[in-house]
Amino acid sequence: MDVVQVERFGGPEVLRPATVADPSPGPGEAVVEVTACDVMFLDTLLRAGWGDDFFPVRPPYVPGSGVVGRVEGRRVVADTKQDVGGSEIPVGGYASRAAVAESELIPVPAGLSDQQAVALVHDGPTLQSLLSFVSGRRVLVTAAAGGAGVLLVQELVRRGVQVVGAARGEAKTSLVRSLGAASVVDYGSPTWTDGVAPVDAVLDGAGGTLGRAAFELVADGGRFVSYGTAGGEFASPDPASAARRGVTVIGLTDLPRLSRAHRRELVERTLSEAASGQYRPVIGQTFPLARAADAHAAIAARAAIGKTLLVP
Repeated sequence: MDVVQVERFGGPEVLRPATVADPSPGPGEAVVEVTACDVMFLDTLLRAGWGDDFFPVRPPYVPGSGVVGRVEGRRVVADTKQDVGGSEIPVGGYASRAAVAESELIPVPAGLSDQQAVALVHDGPTLQSLLSFVSGRRVLVTAAAGGAGVLLVQELVRRGVQVVGAARGEAKTSLVRSLGAASVVDYGSPTWTDGVAPVDAVLDGAGGTLGRAAFELVADGGRFVSYGTAGGEFASPDPASAARRGVTVIGLTDLPRLSRAHRRELVERTLSEAASGQYRPVIGQTFPLARAADAHAAIAARAAIGKTLLVP
């Protein structure tokens, strides 16, 4: 079967296509004939050698863990992540076939395409977890044109929340505007915060300098939820400033740790809600499996919009 492997830690160029033996399913396992693979920002970090304390991956390995495809004619999505030393690591996804536990197979609703379904395998649970922390009527979403960001914008707008969407560049800000955001700001400008009135909460998928700037826009008594590292690191607001202003800071480690069963429930809920038209993922670009390096390069260059997928 065809796979992509991380030969060694480094830039996108360390991703190399390879041909390996077909997987042999063990008891209680099934082989998914993959039609699309999810590409996460986390995949690019691990490829570069980041996060060894949390994700003990060792080259060579097959990155990624969200797949969609067929099992005996049924359309299913599945998460191929593996437990290594008590840590769940996202591996085994960039492949034309994947052996997974039958308990991990989730049917794809008729109202979704394969690509739409796999786009929700990881961002669906993220969406559901973050929504539980939303408070107030005015919310700033950073990285609003990313995979999780576009879902958050749509669902918050549906709930009647006044959404301020922040993204970089005309293509991304236009997308966020089309999703119904009340206002959109381009944080490619160093003065992007100047025109943003205080918000009740920030959902920060950008991190880094952008996330810290967004923190300053939270009104006293509001919430700042940091869940993304698109800026290279999680935002780390000053604890003294947060305490003085009564701002509750919620980091990724504060989000509920999901068991496999609970994660499955959240994926199923998201698939059902998306199939009913409550919101839809935005798939900005697809690449052939063999061009996984180009997919990672696009993400690194901040050129990717919405979800990025690989197609075997």
